[in-house]
Amino acid sequence: MFIKLMMFASLMAGVFCSPNSKRLPYGAPPKIEYTEIPHCAKNTTKAWCLEDSEYPQHEVQQALDQHYQAVLAFYKEKLASTENSVNELDKFNDEVYLCPSSTDYVRPLRAINVEGKWRIIVNRIESYGVKYTQTARIEECNVVVGTSCPLVPSCYESKCIQKNVFHRFLVYNPYDYTFPFTIEKFRLPGSCGCVVGAFHL
Repeated sequence: MFIKLMMFASLMAGVFCSPNSKRLPYGAPPKIEYTEIPHCAKNTTKAWCLEDSEYPQHEVQQALDQHYQAVLAFYKEKLASTENSVNELDKFNDEVYLCPSSTDYVRPLRAINVEGKWRIIVNRIESYGVKYTQTARIEECNVVVGTSCPLVPSCYESKCIQKNVFHRFLVYNPYDYTFPFTIEKFRLPGSCGCVVGAFHL
């Protein structure tokens, strides 16, 4: 009986001391990735959601209240203003592009980051008098990408291309129990460009 107990104890010690076994620090919750497609994105091909009935506004606000000073240390509000980049243009109709496009200023609630994962973006929330708003200018082609630019003479080879820009957003991770906020990169449509090639008769 004593020999059996010793063998059992040595087997158990081998299992718990195995270098391949994954051990978490005492009291640390398991790190979970949230990769599921949100409900707001089920019926759209966009990489972002402007409306979200399941947006965890109360949870985000509570977390902002709890980590108020730490979040303000790396968050900066971006306003939808074009005063420094565009002069004397008041309306989108005044702008002329070689490829037709649609331009808008959006404040997404969820979006796909550069790693292809959906993230919760901190937007339209107020905490201790600070209004958290993150605005992005997007411009999408209104023509099939790869078709010729309509305003370029047919004697030139041309095609419309969708260009993207990178944005940095403050995101909320509900599965990070220590500090649920971080800055991540997102790729959104930035302009509809026209590539002009060789001249031919």
